[in-house]
Amino acid sequence: MDDLYKMALDSITAHVAILDETGLILETNRAWREFGSANGIAIEPSCIGRNYLETCDRASTSPFDEPAVIASGIRRVFRGELEEFFVNYPCHSPSEERWFALRVVRFRHPALKRAVMTHENITPLMRAHRDLAVKEQSIREQAEKLEESNIALKVLLEHRQHDRVQLEENMLANVRTLILPYVQELMEARLGKRERTMVEIVEERLNELTSPFLNRLTGLNSILTPQEIKVATMVREGRSSAEIAEVLQVTVAAIDFHRKQIRRKLGLTGAATNLRSYLLGLV
Repeated sequence: MDDLYKMALDSITAHVAILDETGLILETNRAWREFGSANGIAIEPSCIGRNYLETCDRASTSPFDEPAVIASGIRRVFRGELEEFFVNYPCHSPSEERWFALRVVRFRHPALKRAVMTHENITPLMRAHRDLAVKEQSIREQAEKLEESNIALKVLLEHRQHDRVQLEENMLANVRTLILPYVQELMEARLGKRERTMVEIVEERLNELTSPFLNRLTGLNSILTPQEIKVATMVREGRSSAEIAEVLQVTVAAIDFHRKQIRRKLGLTGAATNLRSYLLGLV
C-alpha cells in the first residue's frame, strides 16, 4: 500500500513535500526532486531532512518579504489558526520568468502533526494575466483617445452650428434692412407690368434665400397661423415686440398675444424657456 501511495504522489505534477511541525521535510515527490535537480540543488534534490522553515527564515530580510510571509503562514497552519495557507510568488531563474502557487494544509488525522505543501507552476496563467493587463491598458488608452476625439468633434460641430446660425442671422438682417426696403419702394412705384413682375420675382427669390427658418417651420404651418409665422420669424431675428408691431402695423398688445399663442402651441408653458432661444434651436 505504501508503494501505491508513493506512486500516486509521484504522479502529481505539482511539487509536493510533507513537513512535520518543525518544518522538517519528510517526503517529496518526483516532480519536486526533478525540479531540485534542474535547479542545481547539489546536496540532495529531494531535500528530505532539510528544514523548510529554517530555510525561509535564513532567506528573509524583512518580516513582510515573501520568505517571512510563507514561514508565518506554515506556522499558523500547524497552530490551527488557518485551515489552509495559499500564496503566489515569483521564482525566476537567470534564463526564464516563473511563478508558483504555494498551498499548505494539515493532515486531517489529529494525531499526526504533519502538513502537505504543494508548489504549482502557474507561469502560463501569470503570463496570460500580464498580457491581458497590457491589452486592457491599450484598450483604455484607445478609448481615452477616442473620447478626446469625440469631444473635439462635438466642440467643432457646436462651433460650426453656431457659425451657421450667426451667418444666417447676419444674412437675414442685412437683406431685410439693406435690400428689402428698396424692393418695397420699387413695388410701390409706378412700374410697367413686365418691370413689376421682375421686381416681384426678385422679392420672392430674396425671401427664398433669406428664409431658411421659415422653410424649417413648414411642419408647423398646421399649428401656426401665417401672422404667427411672421411674428416667430422676427422674434428669432431678435426684434422686440415694439419693432415687430411697427413692421406689421399692429399694436404691441397684439404682438404679445401672438407670442403667447406661439408659446402655447409649441408647448412652452413655463417661463424658463426663452422663445427666441427655442426658435434658434429649430435647425
